[in-house]
Amino acid sequence: MDNQHDYFPVLNIQEFTEAPSGFTNLLFHEIRGARHIVEPHKHDFLIILLFEKGSGTHSIDFKNYVIESQQVHFLFPGQVHQWQFDEDTVCYQLMISREWFESFLPDLRFSSLYYQQHPVFQISRSLYTALFYEFRAIEQELQETNILWEIIQTRSKLIGLLLRKSFEITFNDFEKYHSNPIISKFVQLIDLHFKSNRSVAFYAEKLHISANYLNIVSKKVINTAASTLIHDRILLEAKRLLKISEMSVKDIVYDLGFYDHASFSKFFKSHTGMTPSQFKEQG
Repeated sequence: MDNQHDYFPVLNIQEFTEAPSGFTNLLFHEIRGARHIVEPHKHDFLIILLFEKGSGTHSIDFKNYVIESQQVHFLFPGQVHQWQFDEDTVCYQLMISREWFESFLPDLRFSSLYYQQHPVFQISRSLYTALFYEFRAIEQELQETNILWEIIQTRSKLIGLLLRKSFEITFNDFEKYHSNPIISKFVQLIDLHFKSNRSVAFYAEKLHISANYLNIVSKKVINTAASTLIHDRILLEAKRLLKISEMSVKDIVYDLGFYDHASFSKFFKSHTGMTPSQFKEQG
């Protein structure tokens, strides 16, 4: 595995707890009214937001999502986000530790890579009611003198199963990413090696297939060239580093494995229409 350093402000769930022990695996918060996270950052834990109503925007990995009533927002460990909630917002938040997240993920059935393609989605009134009940039941258990964590963990797993069921009804592209083991493994390998290896041949060798065949599978299954998946991951990391790290553009060029500033700038502008410096300075 390539060594990758984290240059972003990363918040840990323990920073939000008021527990006497200073340790927790799950937190519940009710959010009402205007909230504004100015500085983008990321967490090392899972966040699930259940919106009763509201308006505003939630930016996840630099894509803005409009907040509406009866929505669920997923924020996975490592994703960059910021938000601006308007005064009419009412939502309920679960923070789930990295340890619990790993055991929670199988209940979602699909990998987190797929859910990150659809981090915000509308839900039915009946599902909202079911989720609201579980969120409130978790809140009540957390207020007990002697918390039974097995109950909370079971309820959080039930929430995962309910969300999975909704995903299967709402989206029809999950099979593209997960029915084909080559694409699923390819995406995982990109996440591990994108800084040092952007050649399709490198990943094809890891998958024990030819580069030509990997490209054929990628185009057939998800209608995207294999090289595009690699470039998309590099671009996402470049945006993250430019926006919320203290690294200079020169250091980012080196960190992402580009030959020089000119090649990085050309790559970035071809995908965004802006130079790295323009992107870094924009509001």
